[in-house]
Amino acid sequence: MSDWTDQPGERPPEWSARREPLVPPPSTRTAPLPGMPSPAAPGRYDSGPDPRGGRGSRNPRRRAGRGRRYLRTAAVLSSLLLLGGAGTYVWADTRLNQEVDLGALGARVPAGEGTTYLVVGSDSREGLSEQDRKDLNTGSAEGRRTDSVILLHTGANGATMLSLPRDSWVTLPPYVDPGTGRSHRAAPDKLNAAFSLGGPDLLVRTVERNTGVRVDHYAEIGFAGFVGVVDAVGGVDLCLDKAVRDEDSGADLPAGCQTLDGAEALAFVRQRKQEAQGDLGRTRNQQRFLAALARKAAAPATLADPSKSFPTLDAGLDTLIVDEGTELPDLMGLFEALRKATGGGGRRLNVPVADPDLRTSKGSAVKWDDRRARALFDALREDRLPG
Repeated sequence: MSDWTDQPGERPPEWSARREPLVPPPSTRTAPLPGMPSPAAPGRYDSGPDPRGGRGSRNPRRRAGRGRRYLRTAAVLSSLLLLGGAGTYVWADTRLNQEVDLGALGARVPAGEGTTYLVVGSDSREGLSEQDRKDLNTGSAEGRRTDSVILLHTGANGATMLSLPRDSWVTLPPYVDPGTGRSHRAAPDKLNAAFSLGGPDLLVRTVERNTGVRVDHYAEIGFAGFVGVVDAVGGVDLCLDKAVRDEDSGADLPAGCQTLDGAEALAFVRQRKQEAQGDLGRTRNQQRFLAALARKAAAPATLADPSKSFPTLDAGLDTLIVDEGTELPDLMGLFEALRKATGGGGRRLNVPVADPDLRTSKGSAVKWDDRRARALFDALREDRLPG
């Protein structure tokens, strides 16, 4: 399969990361309605509506996009009100963990057409007990590194999910080490290093510098949240053409169609040792699984069943890390974009690659095909169909 190809056939997902629940202060706290989870209950993440034109634009297409966004937002809010009343919306809104400040990043690339989300799956072990770590084969490493980095774009020409391998050989912009205060010059390194050295801020700046695509919203989920969301929807159906066994991730899955629980799903999307193309093979597995997860989460049987829909919403909101500009309508826009990108009419792509095994001072890395990658990034920024 080509590195730069659509992967049709499945549908929409979600990512998340376990954090301490954000409970609203007493003056704003709303009592849970019957059937609604308590604000203090453990949970994970969700997602949501909206292709958006740029802010303040006089472009008619952008105004039309905003109109569709408002209609979709109204529909989403109406659904929340029907499910649990106004208290549900207040409860959900106060649970957002908006810890990333994109407005403080300084000089950035110009805004493009449509809306682009940076969706990150991190290997954060936060929220996992020692037994959880043992059961999930996550190891005991502290801190956060990326297990997946995805640019999710939505606009007038539909939705595109573009995976950036975490071993991509890129240029990190100048940054200040948050721990030591030491300044570092711009230097080549793996994309994953941006996240481990400077967190979401440096990752966003690195992605923007190397793609030229402006990140409008950031969303991150860790191991605990991912497992929780999968279990909340009752597992995800997936068909494997061959058995998957990997000692590092703990994957031990037979060939054939099966329902993966949270632990099995985590092992599947993390493994890469038996993939012929290593990190590139893993990104394809991640996209495939996200499509299956999205299909399950958006199924009428899930949405109409409070015993599944509320735990899924609770799970996502309690573990998701987003930027300060992300509100519930933006999360609904993210979910809608995921649903479209992983559906039959969407596009699931990998960044074009020239060398999947580039030898560097940091070990083996993935070298992008600069010409083809630039054409793809330009299409996303200008909200055009990739040609």
